[in-house]
Amino acid sequence: MPNADPNFTTDYVVSYKCPTCGSRLAFDADSQLFHCAACDNSYDLETVSNAQINSETSFDWGNYNANLSGEQVQGTVAFICQSCGAETITEATTAATHCPYCGNYVVVGENVTGLIKPNAIIPFKINSKGLADRIKQFCHGKKLLPKNFLSENKIREVQGIYVPFWLYSCKADGAATFETTRVRTWTTSSYNYTETSFYYVTCDGSMRFEKIPVDGSLKIDDALMDSIEPFDYSQMVDFDAAYLSGFLADRFDVNAEDSLPRASQRVRFSAEEMFRSSVNSYASVRRINSFFNLTDTSVKYVLLPVYLIVSRYGDKEYRFAVNGQTGKVVGDLPISKKKVFFYWALTAGILALVSLLIAMLLF
Repeated sequence: MPNADPNFTTDYVVSYKCPTCGSRLAFDADSQLFHCAACDNSYDLETVSNAQINSETSFDWGNYNANLSGEQVQGTVAFICQSCGAETITEATTAATHCPYCGNYVVVGENVTGLIKPNAIIPFKINSKGLADRIKQFCHGKKLLPKNFLSENKIREVQGIYVPFWLYSCKADGAATFETTRVRTWTTSSYNYTETSFYYVTCDGSMRFEKIPVDGSLKIDDALMDSIEPFDYSQMVDFDAAYLSGFLADRFDVNAEDSLPRASQRVRFSAEEMFRSSVNSYASVRRINSFFNLTDTSVKYVLLPVYLIVSRYGDKEYRFAVNGQTGKVVGDLPISKKKVFFYWALTAGILALVSLLIAMLLF
């Protein structure tokens, strides 16, 4: 029978956080445990419940909310793109601009607050005038590019934008277990022998991670921002609105908590790779399991410089990103179907010739 109480609701959701890295946990029906996809650890209900109740053991990445002053940067205005929904910030004297993500013309949004003050910023070091040459250098040596791409590719738009990033720092204490093999072969007058020995190897240790970057914008591709690294954080300075002059700034729409799983995954993968590199005297190595506990955690909100470039070749647009500090270029490029077929046919021909020569030698 339906409940007539208008205040009654069946919507009741509890979100558990990983006691190790702070990411959200998901219940795994097979193991009956709560699993963290970020750090790959699992916990029973009692463990996660106690961690959530006990504030001394709950994970908070150095209380990242305390690092956000909430202060609005004076002299800035927000632009809302009615096409893609992107929200960018620039000087208050700017009346209109183009969206750095979709290229549409946008005007100042009404009743929209300005930029939340970041902790730090890396100012632009690369001048926009040399970006065309940098893209040509990036394309040089790409054998599958259409022959006339460099001559006919036209840059349509260049936009310098400060992209919001969360920089995480922590200490990781952990261990990893690997299944390894060693192979020994020898020959007698009658037989060839192969002996394979199996071992379980456990590594443990501590390592420090500083300034792990995770972009805080939904509109910009995560893989693109990962590819544009690294930035030189020694050139990071305290934020000043004067650095926005002539540029746009994206306001974060993915907060530090929601960005946390990517940071935790980067810690885990890097730590596992470090342990893996120490197990180097075996014929094969396969990770069985690993466990990491993160301590001494902190996070900062910073703006990092990126040029977003739109070019046109034929009837299609191609987008590039340039690290505004180092000049590193990343982006998508067209592929010539004729060249793909040529290299495929050349490879097939070589393989056929080699097979023919082998057949002639054998028979």
